[in-house]
Amino acid sequence: MPTKKTTKKTATKPKKVVRAKAKATPKAKAVRSRSKAVAKSFQIVRDRAPFVSYSITTQTIYWGVLLVYILLLSLWILNIQLDTLRIIDKINAL
Repeated sequence: MPTKKTTKKTATKPKKVVRAKAKATPKAKAVRSRSKAVAKSFQIVRDRAPFVSYSITTQTIYWGVLLVYILLLSLWILNIQLDTLRIIDKINAL
């Protein structure tokens, strides 16, 4: 009987190909169950005041108080500056 010679073939690894990195594919998001939106049409909307209206509100009072405070503060600072200038003039006159 003739004998067969068995030869072992070694597995060769394929060569690595250098490629640019591909963008990662986005993962699939889990599907969430959503409740159905209720269709609301023709709702009654109250009338809005026009943009330019001349009504006195609490915000108007706040702005008025702030304006008076700023004006008084600026007049006080102006008075202090005038006093210091008078003192400097008196010192220079001596």
